[in-house]
Amino acid sequence: QVQLVESGGGLVQAGGSLRLSCAASGHIFSSNDMGWYRQAPGKQRELVAAIISGGSTNYADSVKGRFTISRDNANNTVYLQMNSLKPEDRAVYYCNLKNWTPWGPRDYWGQGTQVTVSS
Repeated sequence: QVQLVESGGGLVQAGGSLRLSCAASGHIFSSNDMGWYRQAPGKQRELVAAIISGGSTNYADSVKGRFTISRDNANNTVYLQMNSLKPEDRAVYYCNLKNWTPWGPRDYWGQGTQVTVSS
């Protein structure tokens, strides 16, 4: 099993910044992807940003140029630096780890952290 513990959410004014952190523990394979998803009220969960163990990244178009994902492989931690926040970024943000196991991919989720952006 894998456990994910998120931190860093909160309330910020539009134009402000927040940094989310997610620490993973447990049975983590060397080949894994880590990422952040978000779910706004009444909407489906969507990918915000992802980073593979080799360092390649992928971002949703809506956050490109404003958000930066990074990871510390030694500590199994992923970060999301969010700058120039907009009210539409308001959502619950979930950390995800995907283990690429010999038996197929296995997904794990954090408990979620609320991000609220006031206009």
